[in-house]
Amino acid sequence: MITNVGIVGAGQMGCGIAHVCALAGYKVTLYDLSAERIEAGLATINGNLARQVSNGKLSDEDRRATLSRIRGTGDVHDFASADLVIEAATEDESVKRKIFAQVCPVLKPEALLATNTSSLSITRLASATDRPERFMGIHFMNPVPVMKLVELVRGIATGEATFTKAKEFVASLDKTVTVAEDFPAFIVNRILLPMINEAIYTLYEGVGSVEAIDTAMKLGANHPMGPLQLADFIGLDTCLSIMQVLYDGLADSKYRPCPLLVKYVEAGWLGRKSGRGFYDYRGEVPVPTR
Repeated sequence: MITNVGIVGAGQMGCGIAHVCALAGYKVTLYDLSAERIEAGLATINGNLARQVSNGKLSDEDRRATLSRIRGTGDVHDFASADLVIEAATEDESVKRKIFAQVCPVLKPEALLATNTSSLSITRLASATDRPERFMGIHFMNPVPVMKLVELVRGIATGEATFTKAKEFVASLDKTVTVAEDFPAFIVNRILLPMINEAIYTLYEGVGSVEAIDTAMKLGANHPMGPLQLADFIGLDTCLSIMQVLYDGLADSKYRPCPLLVKYVEAGWLGRKSGRGFYDYRGEVPVPTR
């Protein structure tokens, strides 16, 4: 029975997962090394809940109750009572392995451990833990409170009981499950990221401007957001790391990251979070940078 959920990482994804878990009635422990990130994350959660109140989707009483179920911590030992811990740190395998090495000794023997990775091998990550049969991928979509889908990914060692519990847990959050096999980038990002990468190649080769490409895909393919705008929203560093995982894992030249994507990341132009990407967000209105 899952009642206490631990979350590693108070970034965009970790806070979104904390939001939906607490809203569904779970006690949430949100862990991050940075006290500032926890503070900023809790403020974001409060703001998002307040928006749900003003939209009439939530009562103010529910907002307060949801917030009361989340506690922030910088001490990994606070995961001792967790039934499930979800790692939502940066998309870097070495970082995730270090986290598992710190978290595993603290957990109850029966606790489940999950990763929110968007592309890395679940089997390989599980092997870095003391509980591969109780480990799996629970991949939420961004922004978590809005997006209905969760990809569930089993590693080679994931037990059936773990998979069943994960399915029930995701259903309790009012999310829809899709089951993906443990191949690089799973389903959503295996399809989405090469499309974004191709849009960047289209820009790189001068086929169209930023504005032309995004307008074409919004109005020509009925996408709610253009691919370059979406790349900025995801974070160009994340886009690059997922393309690199696809390229390395599947050894097919069609997954080669566009050199322009590499250049933007090297410049530190990572999209919305850094103020500049394919658009410049420092003014009143986003302006294309190419």
